[in-house]
Amino acid sequence: MKFHNISKLFFTSCIFFFSSAEFKSQDKFPDGTAIPRWFKENKPTDINKLGKKYILTENGLKNDSTVLQTKQIQAVIDNAAKNGGGVIVVPKGTFLISSLFFKQGTHLYLENGAKLKGSDDINDFPVVITRMEGQTVKYFPALINADGLDGFTISGKGTLDGNGLRYWKSFWKRREWNPKCTNMDEMRPRIIYVSNSKNIQIEGITVKNSPFWSTHYYKSEFVKLLNLTILAPKEPVKAPSTDAIDIDACSNFLVKNCYLSVNDDAIALKGGKGPKADKATENGENRNIIIEDNNFGFCHSALTCGSESIHNYNIIFRNSTVNDASRLLHLKMRPDTPQHYEYITLDNITGNVKTFLYIKGWNQFFDLKGEEKPKTRLANNIILKNIDISCQTAFDIEKSDLYELKDFTFENLKIKAVKPEEQNLNAIQNLKQTKVDVIKVASLSQNYDKKDDSDIAAK
Repeated sequence: MKFHNISKLFFTSCIFFFSSAEFKSQDKFPDGTAIPRWFKENKPTDINKLGKKYILTENGLKNDSTVLQTKQIQAVIDNAAKNGGGVIVVPKGTFLISSLFFKQGTHLYLENGAKLKGSDDINDFPVVITRMEGQTVKYFPALINADGLDGFTISGKGTLDGNGLRYWKSFWKRREWNPKCTNMDEMRPRIIYVSNSKNIQIEGITVKNSPFWSTHYYKSEFVKLLNLTILAPKEPVKAPSTDAIDIDACSNFLVKNCYLSVNDDAIALKGGKGPKADKATENGENRNIIIEDNNFGFCHSALTCGSESIHNYNIIFRNSTVNDASRLLHLKMRPDTPQHYEYITLDNITGNVKTFLYIKGWNQFFDLKGEEKPKTRLANNIILKNIDISCQTAFDIEKSDLYELKDFTFENLKIKAVKPEEQNLNAIQNLKQTKVDVIKVASLSQNYDKKDDSDIAAK
């Protein structure tokens, strides 16, 4: 009996040891530093602890999808802020808005069946100083704006609907007569824009049909996006440049248990552009970003570094399924911008994509602004491991004197590919491969739209 107890204690200790070792091994950023406990402590928003509830229909608002009620809702937000804060509650029904600006201490809650629907007339939106495409410029705000806030939340089971169809049609009509027009030439708002803020949680809601980028986060820290559904169609009218999540010069950022399917990149890391972008105070790096336990539907890339990006450091993308994406990982190497992508790990991914790893120069709309030579750029310490995926092309990597690729690690990869293109791996210096199985197949059952692989179509 005594021996049994000793054995049991030894067995329990072994389990604890190996469990602890496994936990510790998974609890590190790619550079080896410990992941803070904040990333693991994810609790639902409790609106009962956020102050007084301001239900729209009890504050003069009507359930009417045809009448613009922006000023009335903004008055409710301002009144809540003036009286110590509280929760703006959108009840079941549809309320038509343009841009709302939340104040310190105010929050947004969308009940099940509730919808804030964006106006499809750009004249309903103001022009403000904001952040777009790696620049601080005059442009249009989002439907929901939060700037300089601490502790702002959006929660519930309702919907933010960008009502983008008219904007999408206008964009493609403009492209028809001017193929060189840029994103910002066609005026259109985003849905969510959070800037210069901290301790943000957006949870549970559906964000769909954005006229432009779906959600955009700039110069913010300790941001959690939990259990979100973000949608924008590829047909019958493609929703151009409707990135699901744009992370722009942020730190300590978690994207967890979300479903993302949009007609552009699902998650794009941004931070600035131009020959001196790394010197401008309005730009910055993305650091300590974890993207985990998500599902990806159709999108251009599940994860993209660029195109307006300076420094991305300690990025984890793991425990996710990707179906019908054009690319799993896309590194955009922009010739007019100093760029450094490092300590990026993709781990435990399954599904199908058109291209597994895509690395090329990004030459669209670049501007050297009088400098003689393009900037040299670097991607290093990139790890792809524990991935089981089917694709048309395994590796589409362009070798160039304008950027350097080195210290990549491939481990435990099972890739079924119509075009393995393994010779393209010669562009990577010091590539380490362990248990990499690239299987050439005659065809795949997925039907990819070739046009969707061209960023020219929506950039």
